[in-house]
Amino acid sequence: MTSLLIADVTGHTLGEATAKALTAALALQDDVHVLIAGHGCAPAAQDAAALSGVAKVLLADDASLAHQLAEPLAALIVSLAPNYNAIIATASSTAKNVMPRVAALLDVMQISEIIQVVAPDTFARPIYAGNAIQTVQSLDAKRVITVRTSAFAATPKSDSAAAIESVAVGAHTNTSLFEADHLAKSDRPELAAAKIIISGGRALQSAENFHTFIEPVADRLGAAIGASRAAVDAGYAPNDWQVGQTGKVVAPDLYIAVGISGAIQHLAGMKDSKVIVAINKDADAPIFQVADFGLVADLFEALPALTKELGPRP
Repeated sequence: MTSLLIADVTGHTLGEATAKALTAALALQDDVHVLIAGHGCAPAAQDAAALSGVAKVLLADDASLAHQLAEPLAALIVSLAPNYNAIIATASSTAKNVMPRVAALLDVMQISEIIQVVAPDTFARPIYAGNAIQTVQSLDAKRVITVRTSAFAATPKSDSAAAIESVAVGAHTNTSLFEADHLAKSDRPELAAAKIIISGGRALQSAENFHTFIEPVADRLGAAIGASRAAVDAGYAPNDWQVGQTGKVVAPDLYIAVGISGAIQHLAGMKDSKVIVAINKDADAPIFQVADFGLVADLFEALPALTKELGPRP
């Protein structure tokens, strides 16, 4: 049969995580159709059609889908569901809002944040903050799945493009209405997709110290900035910087943890990073147990020295 992959779409842009979720979808050994849902999103459909392994792209372009509200998007997915045996999405904030609704409307179980496709009906997913891996077999006729994209490589582009087919958007309940977006704007890479991340913890002591000590290193490395939950809860960093079990799960090429003790909830969000560097003055901090390189030092001395070694801003 065929699987339906719900693409990550922001405005006119296809999210990078879609290509990683496609890798998981292709492992189900089904044909894969990709749903592009939004408003004015034809460019995203063209990008999705260029991905290797995509059999067809479904384009749902409608004003009601412009802001990815759960009700219209879930209604659209459910209307398409009879043609598919699996419905797959990234474990993004939008999908976490939509996919449980889809599963409930279809009266099936959702399988959340898979990290491996063991068989077309069997999946591995982390539990207990990533300290155990659970293998789940689904007996449902339709499977509703979210993918932890940090566990999958991106599917490359193809030399040929898949067909793009427009689909109608049916009626839905207007139980929620879009009011406004309040988005943080930054020239730095998006946290979940960044190749290099430098994160700060509560040891930084203030938001001003994030600006003074973390940002210069991030600017020189072209890195995204993250933070531990403790730092976010203390008001030192915004919510969208939080890395961890209740924040964003990342797997960059380089993760620099500064003044972070290494609580289990934080490790759940970054321990799959390829190289982990820890800077902490506590030699017994748990972060050193997962770090590839560790520096026992005062961050207020180490970071200025690192900034100096990296040279002027590019």
